[in-house]
Amino acid sequence: MPVVAAAVLLVVSWQVAVGGPLLGLDRWVRGAVHAVRGEFASALPDRFGHVLSDLGSSVPAIPVLVLAGVLAAWRWRRAGAGRWWLPLPVAVLTAGLIPLLVVPAKSAFARPGPLGEPVAPGQWGWYPSGHTATAAVSYGVAALLLARVAGSGAVRGLASGAVLLALGVGAGLVWSDFHWLLDVVASWCLAVLVLWVLDRWLPRPGAARGQASGSSLR
Repeated sequence: MPVVAAAVLLVVSWQVAVGGPLLGLDRWVRGAVHAVRGEFASALPDRFGHVLSDLGSSVPAIPVLVLAGVLAAWRWRRAGAGRWWLPLPVAVLTAGLIPLLVVPAKSAFARPGPLGEPVAPGQWGWYPSGHTATAAVSYGVAALLLARVAGSGAVRGLASGAVLLALGVGAGLVWSDFHWLLDVVASWCLAVLVLWVLDRWLPRPGAARGQASGSSLR
């Protein structure tokens, strides 16, 4: 998964940088979305798209991440983890990491958005999608922290919820003409890499406690 995510991110970034043929996919998807939107007489789908997009804003995504860090720390402490406080700084540092991943790339690529607004010197572009990255990383890390001390059923629920939120925000952004599809795909890839690294580094309180118990028996 991380190899695929890294490869897709590199290819998409290269195509955005050189204006390659892959950008035709963006235009095709936008045209298809516009055709579907034209079939609806009601404004409800557009409002729903905006609601989904807003789930990738700093509020509510960052408060959810920090709250998950607090709850996970409490659960880790109850589980007897030695570094039970670790989830909280992980959540705070993750919140600070998101703009560090996205903002320099937006400035470097300076990609215009679907509506064709020119990017003035010093302004950020649309690639990659900040809302998608905020949602995918925030909700993903929140789920990862809580999953460390959750049962298998809860782990599946947390993972499914985080994935659905990330997909929903991306879909809402494309539907609402806020971002190109490849902007969203790049941020999904970034999130996969961040979550993969964190999953490998983050300890498992239950496993650590079990190892300690085993050592004492020996």
